[in-house]
Amino acid sequence: MSAESSNLSNIEHRAVIKYFVKKGKTPKEIFKDMVSVLQESAPSYTMVKKWARLFQQGRESCEDDPRPGRPVTVVTEENVRKIEKLVLADQRIKLWQIAQELQISKERVGEIIHEHMNMIKISARWVPKMLTPFDKQRRLQTSKDFLELVGDNIDEICDRIVTVDETWVRQYDPESKQESMQWTKKGERPPKKFKVQKSASKLMATIFWDSEGVLIIDYLPKGTTMNGQYYANLLAQARKAVVQKRRGKLSRGVLFLQDNASVHTARVSRQALKDTGFSEIDHPTYSPDLASSDYFLFSNSKKELRGRRFVDDNQMKMAVESHFNCKERNIFGRFEGVIHQM
Repeated sequence: MSAESSNLSNIEHRAVIKYFVKKGKTPKEIFKDMVSVLQESAPSYTMVKKWARLFQQGRESCEDDPRPGRPVTVVTEENVRKIEKLVLADQRIKLWQIAQELQISKERVGEIIHEHMNMIKISARWVPKMLTPFDKQRRLQTSKDFLELVGDNIDEICDRIVTVDETWVRQYDPESKQESMQWTKKGERPPKKFKVQKSASKLMATIFWDSEGVLIIDYLPKGTTMNGQYYANLLAQARKAVVQKRRGKLSRGVLFLQDNASVHTARVSRQALKDTGFSEIDHPTYSPDLASSDYFLFSNSKKELRGRRFVDDNQMKMAVESHFNCKERNIFGRFEGVIHQM
């Protein structure tokens, strides 16, 4: 049967179900037959079961029953204005409250709000910190200064940037519900997913990288605290890595991007950064969207590692380093994203 001829209307589906009921078939048998012929355009098993029951009880009509309730005439300009006034006065008002106030059904209230007022109800977006006017002004000024530095030399500036951030790597991090989605046939039961906890064993990885790839990855030894002195030593290692792996980059001038974590702003860290000869790019307070590691590097690596179990820390380190080693060089050139955020 062609795809065009298999697209039956709901009433035609019900007529087929009625015919099979008259022949004494069960809902499961009817559903199986319809799927084998109609394939994806077949009705759901729930619909087959519902109408089979109705026909077994003596129903003859395949048409929908007349719907009770008020006519659609309640959708008037006057009611639209009244509802708009109520919503603007209290943007958290419930549908049932509006329906009760105007003595109309919730369905008509929803229709007016969605189709005539073109409004939807959304949740507030969580942000890590409420910025003060001073924070906002600093962010604006920082963005202006950086855009002025970039000018028309976006590629050159991106090549000069070196950035760093820390993240936790776990021996087992379960897949999210969205990541475990899979295709199934209509009517099939969805697969079960058991809730699994993240492993307690984890390592803090500090990654220095630029537009060409990863410079160094350091794993904080267990029992050691990440402090200013430890980070200062990492900065010295990062400078050596730039000299060894990026010939000429130091002479062109390294632009260093880091967030405002306490270990980054400690006095010993500041002095170590000065000793490297790097020029620091100002990073406004509470601006994770301007940290390329957060919105690009870590999200991609964790997505690939999620769902895999590692027997020990060494195997986990090998997986992390293998993830970055197999990436093409142009994958790392994502500093333009920081610029476009400004």
